[in-house]
Amino acid sequence: MFEAYLAILKRDLILAVRRRSDVFTTLFFFVIVVSLFPLGIGPELKTLRLIAPGVVWVAALLASMLALERLFAVDYADGTLEQMLLAPQPLSVLVLGKVTAHWLITGLPLVLMAPLLGLQYDLSIEALKVLLISLLLGTPALSLIGAIGAALTLGLRGGGVLVSLLVLPLCIPVLIFGAGAVEASVSGLGEVGHLYMLGAIVLLALLLAPLATSAALRVSAE
Repeated sequence: MFEAYLAILKRDLILAVRRRSDVFTTLFFFVIVVSLFPLGIGPELKTLRLIAPGVVWVAALLASMLALERLFAVDYADGTLEQMLLAPQPLSVLVLGKVTAHWLITGLPLVLMAPLLGLQYDLSIEALKVLLISLLLGTPALSLIGAIGAALTLGLRGGGVLVSLLVLPLCIPVLIFGAGAVEASVSGLGEVGHLYMLGAIVLLALLLAPLATSAALRVSAE
């Protein structure tokens, strides 16, 4: 099963390298959204520090949504999905490989860019560390939850809009605790509780999301 997981992961990473424009589109969207708010709101540092956690997290959530529609669409179009359904390995393991590749392609670059963009909001070093940790915990959950929506809307016309409608409400707890961790750090209240909740959400999504996505893929393939 681990070999199958690595094979799916390697395949999706190679395909992503061949379609670098999709990766850069997600990252460029994230950078533009985060960078426009300081220009629109003005140079008031207190206001910028106040809105920074919410802006960065909302931008990360929306950027991760951009690539969800393509998560299974290519496999569905070229017949790879049918082979995955017939494979002797559990489908949930193959799904986990694809979700891991999705996070490495879209989520990890956002995590690495966020501290640099956070400097525009005059965040302290400690707040930037918390922002990095919260995104490192929260973005895998966004990919796992998003995979369920991508599987449910596979093959439907206007699937991108439907994915957003299905996934965004489910991602609200991740958004709340992710932004709340940074806000608590800035205000001096302590961010540990929020980070623990993010960790719990990630573990729960890691256990349940691959199984739910596998069931949704079987329904969509039929």
